[in-house]
Amino acid sequence: MNAYVASVIENVKKKYGHEPEFVQTVEEVLSSIAPMVDKHPEYEKADLLNRMVEPERMFTFRVVWTDDNGQAHTNTGYRCQFNGAIGPYKGGLRFQPNVTPSIMKFLGFEQTFKNSLTGLPMGGAKGGSDFDPAGKSDAEIMRFCQSFMTALYRYIGPDIDVPAGDMGVGGREIGYLYGQYRRLKGVWENGVLTGKGFTYGGSLIRPEATGYGAIYYLQEVLKHEGDSIEGKRIAISGYGNVGWGIMKKAAELGAKVTYFAGPDGYIHDPDGVVGEKLDYILEMRAKDPMHCKPYADKYGVEFVPNAKCWGVKDVDIYMPAATQNDVRMESAEKIAASGVKYYIEVANMPTTNDALEFLRSQKHMIVAPSKAVNAGGVAVSGLEMSQNSERLVWTAEEVDEKLKGIMKVIHQMSVDAAEEYGLGYDLVSGANLAGFKKVATAMMEQGLF
Repeated sequence: MNAYVASVIENVKKKYGHEPEFVQTVEEVLSSIAPMVDKHPEYEKADLLNRMVEPERMFTFRVVWTDDNGQAHTNTGYRCQFNGAIGPYKGGLRFQPNVTPSIMKFLGFEQTFKNSLTGLPMGGAKGGSDFDPAGKSDAEIMRFCQSFMTALYRYIGPDIDVPAGDMGVGGREIGYLYGQYRRLKGVWENGVLTGKGFTYGGSLIRPEATGYGAIYYLQEVLKHEGDSIEGKRIAISGYGNVGWGIMKKAAELGAKVTYFAGPDGYIHDPDGVVGEKLDYILEMRAKDPMHCKPYADKYGVEFVPNAKCWGVKDVDIYMPAATQNDVRMESAEKIAASGVKYYIEVANMPTTNDALEFLRSQKHMIVAPSKAVNAGGVAVSGLEMSQNSERLVWTAEEVDEKLKGIMKVIHQMSVDAAEEYGLGYDLVSGANLAGFKKVATAMMEQGLF
């Protein structure tokens, strides 16, 4: 490995050893881009990498809200504006009890390169709170969102930072956040948030976009291998917007999700989640997002409690689409032993570093990284920003076609970057190299910042 790259990784480990998710992501990305750094000694002179692994700014803030009984509660809010070299900061807001500075930083770092891959002018950011929306009333969530935005609104804007939704932040939360922003600013800056409702500036197919984009990326991988998506059986984790988007687009293209996992276990439906079952997924998760067993009860299929579906052999493709570090070494060994060829990451960093390296070492497997595969969501967010800026409304078909084109380009950029450095069909390294190149060039051209 390049000595400069190795020294930066060691610096990050020493400085941020208490932030494991961030350290893991930095190590994975910088290890991949070492061949490019070898060819650019000017990066070390400008200390580009040490600058790149530090957020441009990161702040926390107090969020005080009252529940329906009048009891006050205090949570911590975060916004990590990681890198704005190629455009305004762009990245989601996550409301989950496990939100930490480490998770915000790793997501912001990943978002920087993911946004770069889309070809759209967006920098990288992430934010959120350790607030748990589960079990809260609409009124409680509204009051929390209003308090959160009251603390955040000074630091965001269409040309500064454009948050979006993420885990725990859907259309309802974005609506409350935007309403409070509009109240505070007194202006109609509908480009300040994406994932909005269609009645006030949102884009069609945004909820499904990450899942749709993942399937479009998968299609490009299959084409490269002389294969087709038709008839393919897919195992996924998660059945939120991303998982549902995968199910829906796969069914449209002649494939089917036959396994999906939730917090309580996993479902095996040999006939696939198709037709009316797609509508039931929405109904089921709206009533109780923590349990997928009702699907098995309704359709008379197998439910395996307290387990993940990694390692099943009667599928063609694995697509982890739930959360970070979902696939660890034990699961990776089962996946490799199953003989399945395609491992397509969808969630942000769903595979631990050691598990990912193990899967990449399997000669029979093709591994695609999340920063490329799940870029469809932020790509459509960027398209929403464009529609807001131009006061346009595109049809679902127009947005879908633009999304498909973006995912095709992302795959090809990754292929070209890997081949340029003699790495063959290495989609993980290729995505890191391609995403890094644009950000690095912009930073170098803008001088020391």
